[in-house]
Amino acid sequence: MKKYLILLFILSFTLINCEKDDICIEATTPKLIVIFYNDSIPADKKKVDSLTVWADENGKIYENKLIDSIVIPLNLTQNSTLYQFKSGALIDTINFTYDRKDVFVSRSCGYKTIFENLQIESRSANWIKNDTIKNTTINNETAVHLSIFH
Repeated sequence: MKKYLILLFILSFTLINCEKDDICIEATTPKLIVIFYNDSIPADKKKVDSLTVWADENGKIYENKLIDSIVIPLNLTQNSTLYQFKSGALIDTINFTYDRKDVFVSRSCGYKTIFENLQIESRSANWIKNDTIKNTTINNETAVHLSIFH
């Protein structure tokens, strides 16, 4: 009988000390969503021919793509990110500035960064004609943050 009590005690102690598996299934730090539009007809999306996008710290994210929307990360350690957008032989640079806010998601996911007060500090105008910031807060990847007209 004493053996069964000891076995029951050990089994109970083992079950009490087990932790549930921590697997992160929630969204983490969101990226900037950009959609390209026709400058002549602003309501129409327009694909960019041979689009290449890069930031010095990230390297090339897209290379020679025929695409009308992109998702790009912002720098997590600074309050600005400089991106270069190349279409054909023309290159435009856009310097994004923002405020970073770290938010605790869960024990398994840790923290994510939300970007607030998104602004375009500077932009060249070689093939990009105009831009419009749709959402100044980047806290998810379900809404468009920036429209670029070319």
